[in-house]
Amino acid sequence: MGSAGHYPDEGPVHVRRVEAFQIEDHPVTNRQFAAFVRDTGYVTVAERTLDPEDFPGADPADLVPGAMVFTPTSGPVDLRDWRQWWRWVPGASWRHPLGPEAGVDAERDRPEHPVVQVSFLDAAAYAEWAGRRLPTEAEFEYAARGGLEGARFAWGDDEQPGGRLMVNQWQGRFPYRNDGAAGFVGTSPVGTFPPNGFGLFDVTGNVWEWTTDYYAPRHLPPDVGERAVADGGRPSLLAAASAEPGSRMPRRVLKGGSHLCAPEYCLRYRPAARSPQAEDTAMTHIGFRCASDAVADA
Repeated sequence: MGSAGHYPDEGPVHVRRVEAFQIEDHPVTNRQFAAFVRDTGYVTVAERTLDPEDFPGADPADLVPGAMVFTPTSGPVDLRDWRQWWRWVPGASWRHPLGPEAGVDAERDRPEHPVVQVSFLDAAAYAEWAGRRLPTEAEFEYAARGGLEGARFAWGDDEQPGGRLMVNQWQGRFPYRNDGAAGFVGTSPVGTFPPNGFGLFDVTGNVWEWTTDYYAPRHLPPDVGERAVADGGRPSLLAAASAEPGSRMPRRVLKGGSHLCAPEYCLRYRPAARSPQAEDTAMTHIGFRCASDAVADA
């Protein structure tokens, strides 16, 4: 698990054991998430009014439901400042991932695309409804590797074998020109790109995916980084330590990279790659898939 050749938080490379488990072969789609919402009446975090206590000093008029939406810049910019291409859009949610004015209805227009604009809390709620759970970071990385040990990508070490694009990643110049991956700018339908050795689709690229692990800037020893369960219980010390300075919101590990990953900015469409994200944050490039403990044959 991990990598010594890319980003510091992917180290140290170490051996990790995972028990037998099952994992869905693609991220949860808009069609699947819509079925969950219809059945339960669930309201995602992005659709709820913001709590003033979480935003001291903010104008109450600004604390309206919404989410973060990627917005291309007009030209080259300093890649050290992500705020130039992300903006808060009132009304953005899983139903309207780019905002209500963009004219995109996720369930109608993109039923087989991965659902996005879902927080960790939303993903965990769906998993519970489905009788499953979210994967741990180690489970996700094991699954993403597809049986390959130490390979750079989910399919091997050659990024584009035979010139073939293997994942939905940014094509062009980030963050202002995207020529599209297999014709898609943004998310693509699950199954558009080849599966890995385990038959899993989009384990890298397309959307980042939630795991249950609390984030730390380096991999923790196995006895410390035990499975974290979203049970609504009292936050642990590990959860508190995962928050950004000045915030009380725990951060979880995202895996897999997304359609916004570009080699010059974010070479994270790899199994070892990881990224921190606050539990309550929804964005246009974050989704999830479910897992479960393996059930012995009867």
